[in-house]
Amino acid sequence: MQELHEISNRLINSVKTFFFRSLYKSVNWESRLIEIQGARGVGKTTMMLQKAKELSNAGKSVLYISLDIPYFYRNGLFETAENFYTYGGQYLFIDEVHKYPQKQKKIDWAQEIKNIYDTIPDLFVIYSGSSVLQLYKSQGDLSRRKSTYMLSGLSFREYLQFYKNQTFEILTFNEILNTHQTICTKISKKIKILPEFNTYLSSGYYPFFQENPEKYLARLADVINVIIETDIPYITDIAGETLHKFKQLLAAIASIVPYSLNLSNISSELYITDQRTLIKYINLLEKAELINTLGAKVIGNKILNKPRKIYLNNTNLMYAIDRDHINAGTLRETFFLNQLNYLHKINYTKPGDFIVDNQFTFEVGGKNKTTKQIKNTESAFLALDNIETGFANKIPLWIFGFLY
Repeated sequence: MQELHEISNRLINSVKTFFFRSLYKSVNWESRLIEIQGARGVGKTTMMLQKAKELSNAGKSVLYISLDIPYFYRNGLFETAENFYTYGGQYLFIDEVHKYPQKQKKIDWAQEIKNIYDTIPDLFVIYSGSSVLQLYKSQGDLSRRKSTYMLSGLSFREYLQFYKNQTFEILTFNEILNTHQTICTKISKKIKILPEFNTYLSSGYYPFFQENPEKYLARLADVINVIIETDIPYITDIAGETLHKFKQLLAAIASIVPYSLNLSNISSELYITDQRTLIKYINLLEKAELINTLGAKVIGNKILNKPRKIYLNNTNLMYAIDRDHINAGTLRETFFLNQLNYLHKINYTKPGDFIVDNQFTFEVGGKNKTTKQIKNTESAFLALDNIETGFANKIPLWIFGFLY
């Protein structure tokens, strides 16, 4: 245990607290069991360490552990928690839960956390794991016990605060629709917004950019590989020899224009004879937050039906996978979907590109885009790139990055 405390203290003391994600204030930290999910690299570990530091500074007994370290090759999670509590422990932060080396056949990490929750009622447990855990069939049912939160990558607003020390308030969707001209004018007076927006599209979504800017896209490519080669095999029965299909599928999605999606052509290119297998792969990539789909439905435990559009999850992935062949229209739509998908329901529609919350139709395009395609559509708007401020139903695309 001394080894764990030394590592924990070192990491907690070194974490920086000049910037907090918007989710930080939304978490009910009084819950006894908190699950924080999110894609690799979005900042789950940092957020947990920041809360651990806050509690430690307030005089609470705190321990942060990562389950992928050698200590847990031979030691159990439940015994570790029990030992920590016996000596006055109050808050246990558990990282990388899906990397836990299972000690007994019928007792996985979820079952051990359930046992901790049920037998140590005074211990608060906060754990994090990859978003692919949504597919994980655990042996311990935590659904009735845990409070789950999803952490996305940096919004454009968070990027401006994190990298440029420019703080702006979170906007509601209705505020953007109704007062965007006034808001955009105020923001544009404080910062040259369009150059920053272009930088964000290529390298602003994942917080680890600042660690080594020159190697950012290479590291992002490594993150993609770990998700495909490690995370997905861990929670599925996908054979190792077929994992290269996922990389080929990502490359195919990166190179197509969403409205020209043809699953039959993709199946043929990847030598996937059964289209249901292709749909299964798409489902896995979406749960891993590498892609987003539109027009897809999930019924019960069935895999999703044919999507109408498929995008990479965020614009940074477009640069990491195929930076030399980026379609401007796809880039804009990817940003719009990524930023709104966090808090709103987005679907495929025609006319227009998206319908938000089953009510508001959006056409996304460049600054010269006209309302021709949506002129007879009720509650319709244009989200336009390369403009600082808009007018009436013409709204700057970048302002949709201020929703969280």
